[in-house]
Amino acid sequence: MKGQKPSAGLFETLAPRPLADRLRPAAMAEVVGQDHLLGPDGPIGRMLAKGRLASMILWGPPGSGKTTIARLLARDTDLEFVQLSAVFSGVADLRKAFDEAKRRRQAGKGTLLFIDEIHRFNRAQQDSFLAYVEDGTVILVGATTENPSFELNPPLLSRCQVLVLRRLDDGALDELVRRAEGHEGRTLPLTPEGRAALKAMADGDGRYLLNLVEELFLLPAEPPLGPADLAAAVQRRAPLYDKAQEGHYNLISALHKSLRGSDPDAALYWLARMLAGGEDPLYIARRLVRFAAEDVGLADPNALVQALAAWDTYERLGSPEGEIALAQCVLYLGTAPKSNAVYRALGAATRTARETGSLMPPLHILNAPTRLMREIGYGRGYVYDHDTEEGFSGQDYFPEGMARRRFYEPGERGFEREVAKRLEYWERLRSEARRRREGGEG
Repeated sequence: MKGQKPSAGLFETLAPRPLADRLRPAAMAEVVGQDHLLGPDGPIGRMLAKGRLASMILWGPPGSGKTTIARLLARDTDLEFVQLSAVFSGVADLRKAFDEAKRRRQAGKGTLLFIDEIHRFNRAQQDSFLAYVEDGTVILVGATTENPSFELNPPLLSRCQVLVLRRLDDGALDELVRRAEGHEGRTLPLTPEGRAALKAMADGDGRYLLNLVEELFLLPAEPPLGPADLAAAVQRRAPLYDKAQEGHYNLISALHKSLRGSDPDAALYWLARMLAGGEDPLYIARRLVRFAAEDVGLADPNALVQALAAWDTYERLGSPEGEIALAQCVLYLGTAPKSNAVYRALGAATRTARETGSLMPPLHILNAPTRLMREIGYGRGYVYDHDTEEGFSGQDYFPEGMARRRFYEPGERGFEREVAKRLEYWERLRSEARRRREGGEG
């Protein structure tokens, strides 16, 4: 009819749709890689079996299926699906969604409110969900790539189950490639090595994998591409790494614990991951210095020297040459004998210092620069160690009235074995000196 607007749906069906959207699962059984959540024994599987949903936070990497799962949850439980993005929505959008959910509820229809990137809402916006989640006006399904314990308010977390989605493994990525090939009716122009490289480039992201596949279907069927040709043909994805968020802490933890576990190859891998992700090399250098002091210590006193030298070298050379010094340091620390005896000794001494308060040092080890100080006993009875035959006086340097304490317990690893021998020798001399003093006093 003249003057009437044409149906938007008519033209929408003619618009091109990305392959990832065309292959979006139509049933929960078609979702790949998340069986631990969706299977019969998984939390979502159990909810669907009972026909009752709880509000939840879906935490997982990009392309792991968070949005798809939310849509299918609404469909399988006959809830109205309402989607908002925390990036583009504000208080007015939330108020409208809540008001519509209340009207819908009065008509006997429930609402699944899906909030993408929910961690981007501020505290006040997150608090606005509480009453509506509490009384069941909405079933909230939030999606986030960030650790909810860092990014979401405790009151909201207490009302939701946090479900962790996994990055897609090789089996799940293989299945997506097979579905794409079945949809297109042809195989990808890749060698077996090229297919393996394609999955590696996707880095566990199913959506990104299908976007790559869509690019490859535009290429000629022959010749098949190997890894090098594939890298030249499609855009390689940068590794996921957020220097200000959980990825930063996860990877530095992996590097530190690989070093502590004396696995230099794994440590070198995590170093490379951090550098490839854009981490500040000087931050890594500082952490290597910390590791040398905390986890190697006197088992290899040169470890701290190596770590400081690597830091200094990077500051002088910059990237990429300076990164070689960091790699050398990682290999040195990874292969060094390990001891946290210094770390534990400082902790024990600190606890004792707090417990004993402001005890004065014994008078005999205090300097006496004035006559008055000499008269009241400062410095009296001090023995100059270098004047003794062994270069060791065996005097007590703890506060008067405080028993000797042993804080530092060297291990049998590396240089600390020699340190232990010295301490044993000095303890023997100290005991002999104590016996002589006690004999003289008697």
